[in-house]
Amino acid sequence: METWVRFSAQSQAKERVFRAAQYACALAGDALRRNGAGSGVLDRLRQLEAHLSLGRKLLRLGSSAEALEAAKRAIHLSDMVLRFCITLGHLNRAMYFACDNVLWAGKAGLVPSVDQEKWSHRSFRYYLFALVVNLSRDAYEIRILMEREVGGKRAKGVENGRLLQADNGLQQLGLRLQVQLRLLAHVLRNNPPLLLDVVKNTCDLFIPLDKLGLYKTSPGFVGLCGLTSSILSILTILHPWLKLKP
Repeated sequence: METWVRFSAQSQAKERVFRAAQYACALAGDALRRNGAGSGVLDRLRQLEAHLSLGRKLLRLGSSAEALEAAKRAIHLSDMVLRFCITLGHLNRAMYFACDNVLWAGKAGLVPSVDQEKWSHRSFRYYLFALVVNLSRDAYEIRILMEREVGGKRAKGVENGRLLQADNGLQQLGLRLQVQLRLLAHVLRNNPPLLLDVVKNTCDLFIPLDKLGLYKTSPGFVGLCGLTSSILSILTILHPWLKLKP
């Protein structure tokens, strides 16, 4: 299994580049279609997008093992919420990659009998579960950091002083909302890894939602979300300190 984990780590950067190119093709194709481009150009872009998608699936052949190893490491985290969210997220990623491997075998012609639509649906469903868990982890991290920020007596005094100046309940609610939004912006600004993870997971969330028909958008919007999250992933590979830990 260690061999597969090493293979997955080496191919991860290439897979991210392929992913960025794939969603860039989707975004460009939608833009060209809206501007009345010819069917020949659009067909070539769709073919390139399909080839990039198939290449990505090949590069992810060892990713299930890497996700399982990450889940085994997460089980030992001391924080119960982080332990649950991170472990469950990695397990869903492992299932997503396993379904994706079966889908690759079908598209590559190795197992022609594979029901590609069924396995694609399963793959995106596990992907969606993993993203929901990851966003829940992000929300928990944000709440912990916000509580630390308001834990000081000075922060509490400022907030309470402003709230005492309010004339009614609605005004107090508005002030509380302003304080919380400013605190959220402060926390995210001072924690770039958490900010990048929130943006990346939020962008990725629209992809399975669209593919599963739960929230239909447009090919261009999906392409933009996929391209954005891919660029952020590449940044975390180039600069490991930007990757959210644990």
